[in-house]
Formats: sequence, structure tokens, C-alpha cells
Amino acid sequence: MSQTNTDPPTSIILSDSSLPEGLPRCAIPGQPLCSSNEYTAGPGTYIDTNITIANKSAIIASVLGKVTVKRALKAESEKSKEQTKPAHYIRTVSVSRPEKAADAANAVPTVDDIVLARVLRINPRMANVAILAAGDGIASEEYGGIIRSTDVRETEKDKVKMSSSYRPGDIIRAVVISLGDGTNYYLSTARNDLGVVFATNELSGEPMFPVDWRTMKCPITGSTEERKCAKPSGLD
Repeated sequence: MSQTNTDPPTSIILSDSSLPEGLPRCAIPGQPLCSSNEYTAGPGTYIDTNITIANKSAIIASVLGKVTVKRALKAESEKSKEQTKPAHYIRTVSVSRPEKAADAANAVPTVDDIVLARVLRINPRMANVAILAAGDGIASEEYGGIIRSTDVRETEKDKVKMSSSYRPGDIIRAVVISLGDGTNYYLSTARNDLGVVFATNELSGEPMFPVDWRTMKCPITGSTEERKCAKPSGLD
């Protein structure tokens, strides 16, 4: 007569739909992911002691790719194994580069997709960007995008200054609102959850963090710069 094995699995890789709240499905280099108090850093990530999340050093993405979380059963001594107690897991967050065909195949932007894009250049009327990821996939090539000044934010659209909203090199989260002119997609950041998600300080070159919807701060110098920030979790 066979016995059912009731031991918990030694490791589990969570699916996209099971990723804990607050973790992105795709990440770009330099993007803060989570607190090192809740996760350990796996491949494609590192710990930055200069950036904190929940008062602990942040785990940062070092590559462009898909975010995964692996739960591994925490090793215990033989003595503690004999005692009946709940299993304890260590959660490791990793970022993996896409395998050319599989992960990039469905990453062609469509209307209403949420995309990650890098700002290439700005002028008083618009920002030109390169789309890096669309939906849950990494783009197989960089698609062009445009954010017009009227699509930066929801209010006071006539007062928008592009130079105070984005800078070249910024990474933004945006929504596709139109397939555009055949060369560039039209994007919008006119929602609280859309806007700049990663930017470096002009003086120090260090990643900044948002202090409100229009200001980012350098943790090293304390200097601030204007941006149209995407609202991160926990920011009022």
C-alpha cells in the first residue's frame, strides 16, 4: 500500500498571475523591485544599500527582462524537523532576459497596452520614446512612441512643460492610446499610475525616488528634480 507524501515541495516558481502585489512582471535595469527584508536577490538583481523600501535596502533589477519569484523551503536542523511546525520558505526574486522567440513573440504593442519605454528626446510639444516592453512581454525590437504635451497629465494640460515632465534616459510607464502614424505609437501618461518609474539624478547619476507626483529626490545628494511620476504603491 503506497503512502501519500505530505512533505511540502522544496521549491516553487510562482506564475505571472501569482506574483505578489507590488512586484512588476517586467523590469528594466536600475528599477527598484522590492525590499531585501522580504526577498533575497537572485540572478539579474542586486541589493542597493543607498535605496530603501520599507526601511530596508532595495533589491534592484540589473537587466531588462521578466520578473520571477522562487519559493524555496528553508533549511532546518534535524532537531527542528522532528517537531511539527509550518514550513518556512525563502522567497528569491530574479529577472531573466527573454528567450528570443518565446518571450518576445507577443510583445507587439496594441491599443490599451501598458508599456515601458525609454525617453530618447524631448521638445516643447512632445517626447520621443523607445518602447522596451509591452503588456507582459519584452519587445523583440524597439518600437517608436510619442507622448504629446496634451497626453502627459489629466489636469492643466495647457500648462505642461515637457522638460519638467521627462528627461532623456528616463524610463516611463505609459498606455498605448493609438497606433499612431505607422512609425510611432501614441502614448499617454495621463493617469496616476503612469509616468516616470526610473530616473537618475543629473548631478550624482544615482537612481532617484519619487516624493510626490511631480518630484523625485536623490538619496545621495538630497537634491530634487521635477518629473511626472508614476504613483508607486504606498505613495499618497
